[in-house]
Amino acid sequence: MNLTFFRRISILLLLCLSFFRVGAQEYLYEIGGMLGGAFYMGDANKNAAFKNMNPAASLLFRYNLNFRVAFKANLAWARVTGSTEGLDNVFPNRAQVDFNRNVIDLGGQAEFNFFPYSDKYQYLQTKRIAPYIMGGLGLSFAPGGGATFFSPHISAGTGVKYKIKNRINIGAELSMRKLFGDGLDINGENELLNDPYGMGGGIWKNKDWYSMLMISVSYDFGLRNCNCNKKDMNEIY
Repeated sequence: MNLTFFRRISILLLLCLSFFRVGAQEYLYEIGGMLGGAFYMGDANKNAAFKNMNPAASLLFRYNLNFRVAFKANLAWARVTGSTEGLDNVFPNRAQVDFNRNVIDLGGQAEFNFFPYSDKYQYLQTKRIAPYIMGGLGLSFAPGGGATFFSPHISAGTGVKYKIKNRINIGAELSMRKLFGDGLDINGENELLNDPYGMGGGIWKNKDWYSMLMISVSYDFGLRNCNCNKKDMNEIY
């Protein structure tokens, strides 16, 4: 046994001790909230993103599978509005209609971080800031207005998260919801928005969308149990 051997053993022990220490500080879960705005796209707004932005808020729960992959659940409220005034597309008889709805959004998404996300484990090339993409499924419910609306949706989006200190995360996210219905903009007084051009629809065609641009704050909890071995290191990474 020579000096090089002892150096290697010392480095390995230091890594193991460091891993155990920071591993005890890593957390499996996050809980928090989001605030921002929502906008609608459909028959009363074909292609103007961010038009008629209205308030939106959400509770979030996130399970961090590892530094790259997380699963998020949300319960959100959003106000969406739309109007045909000023549209390039002219409705039959030059009719003008508008609507406003409150939407309850329950969903789940999978997130993929482009960088390993942590403010520790620097030897694993982790970053305290990470852009990500997300996709998932959910349910949208818009009560009242003379025509209650309910539909499943597909969600997709992108965002960035930043760990400002141990256990505290902030983030920004833009997400879109593709509905499987065309009745979000129908409130009982504007039936013209139900297929105004008589073109019919399908699973993907002539359906409503809404999107949310949100700022989030979340808090880490639930200690991750791990030991100093390669298997646990790979699972977290």
